[in-house]
Amino acid sequence: MTYLQLQGIYKGFDDQKVLRGIDFCVNEGEFVSMLGPSGCGKSTLLRIIAGLEYPDKGKIFLKDTEITFVPPMGRKFGMLFQSYALFPNMNVYQNLQFPLKECGFESKKISSLINQSLELVGLEGSEHKMPFELSGGQQQRVAIARALSLKPRVLLLDEPLSALDAKVRVKLRRDIKKIQRELGMTTIMVTHDQEEAIGISDKIAILNNGKILQIATPKELYLHPKDYFSAVFIGQSNQIRLKKHIYVIRPENVEISRIRGKFEAKIKDIEFFGNFFRVTLKPKWKWDKAIISNLFSRDFYKLDLEIGERVFFNIEKKYFLKYKVPVW
Repeated sequence: MTYLQLQGIYKGFDDQKVLRGIDFCVNEGEFVSMLGPSGCGKSTLLRIIAGLEYPDKGKIFLKDTEITFVPPMGRKFGMLFQSYALFPNMNVYQNLQFPLKECGFESKKISSLINQSLELVGLEGSEHKMPFELSGGQQQRVAIARALSLKPRVLLLDEPLSALDAKVRVKLRRDIKKIQRELGMTTIMVTHDQEEAIGISDKIAILNNGKILQIATPKELYLHPKDYFSAVFIGQSNQIRLKKHIYVIRPENVEISRIRGKFEAKIKDIEFFGNFFRVTLKPKWKWDKAIISNLFSRDFYKLDLEIGERVFFNIEKKYFLKYKVPVW
């Protein structure tokens, strides 16, 4: 069931058009990520959803109620920013208490909401700690607890994990998804991180030049991108141009063999990434680009490949994604 709906959203700053007719629906309880290059309009769109900016044209509905020009306080949305935005002179409890007091909650209710929120993020017993006594991951958990304590209708996340190191980011990403599922909370996230979007989202919206190009599940978006931009933006890809068309092939679909194959090539480079190897091939005939193959480590070790040697490779016909040559 559609919970949040945006219809024909346009937004510009001075002479620059940032959003160009955005139509966007989110179902209740869904986790949707907005993904795109810098300057595509995704952060502006999130701010419009939050009520921090108003559109020049278009409408926003929450269920059946129009909220296009309702201020942030009236929308009752929670928002989590890239910076933790914790008050350095307040302890954890006071940081969570402050917005609840401003919203007029009674003391007993405030205490109950804070305890529930800290339990959700695994910070029970940390109520009296100051922000400087917490790690970056713990500070972000406090920020998450603060957003959740208000029982928001929609949770908005603006690159919430980008300031954290890789291991903490992966752990917190899993925790956010777990909490979101437990609460059934409608959540919209802006991110630059493709792995993050693919791993956490029910759906991903690809934005470019102020437009949504495709909204789909991560699997659908990766396997069946509707346009050339989405195909090359998500994940890695090989691109072969033939006349008026470009064919996109995922590196994992390039099969290497020592014995036989449709195409012959020379190994130009080998990169090690732990669980897989990336092998760069230079085909015997002149293609406009090298071909990359990603091999699981166990498969690579069986082949025992080396830079400079000649091999064969195959690509099944079903793995060729065909697009018209784009006009930028």
